[in-house]
Amino acid sequence: MTEASPENVPPRVFAVLGMHRSGTSCLTGSLQRAGLQLGRHHTWNRHNPKGNRENQDVIDLHEAVLADNGGAWDDPPDSVRWSDAHLDQARALLAEHAKGANWGFKDPRALLVLDGWKQLVPLHLVGIFRHPVSVVESLAGRGGFPRDRALDLWLAYNRRLLAEHDRAPFPVVSFDADSDEFTTAVNEVILELGLRPVADNDQFFAEELRSNDKYRRADVPAEAADVYAALRELAS
Repeated sequence: MTEASPENVPPRVFAVLGMHRSGTSCLTGSLQRAGLQLGRHHTWNRHNPKGNRENQDVIDLHEAVLADNGGAWDDPPDSVRWSDAHLDQARALLAEHAKGANWGFKDPRALLVLDGWKQLVPLHLVGIFRHPVSVVESLAGRGGFPRDRALDLWLAYNRRLLAEHDRAPFPVVSFDADSDEFTTAVNEVILELGLRPVADNDQFFAEELRSNDKYRRADVPAEAADVYAALRELAS
């Protein structure tokens, strides 16, 4: 165990977990409205009208970890080892945000590299998932990403989400919930995480953030259906 020094970490560190195109940006923006500090982050993205809320330094670290283990976001390695240099980069990020009460990050790659962060600091986790066909169609709409490969990735990421929850339960929300249900679920998560409540007129969520929503009740292969059912059970 190589934990970071307590004086060089934020009092609480959060990680938002979920597959790409699954509502992680919307959930992170909602937590930001409730007091979660993100540091430098993207507030605009051509695929997302409110930005993906990602810290580029965190993304760069995660991409380096994956590359050094022979993988990438779209080619998850079977196992991941953080080098001393990777751990030092993460320590520097923690130290940079040590004065904030609640600092966190969102990057779907976090599901592939989470163990390194857990070596350094206790994490407050929150997860989100979305119907596999909605995710597949969203990825396919971005440069023609192959649908069969997109479904394989949906399975790989969400199996990791389930496994992480099995190790130590944390709140999980469904991006397929109706607008009112989703807002209610997020507000409950905010309270569970000890963040400040958000007024109804200050909610981050907007229905236009959910492109490809028409697919959320489409039929899926049995393997994906089983994983999706397990995720829905967590969010019920």
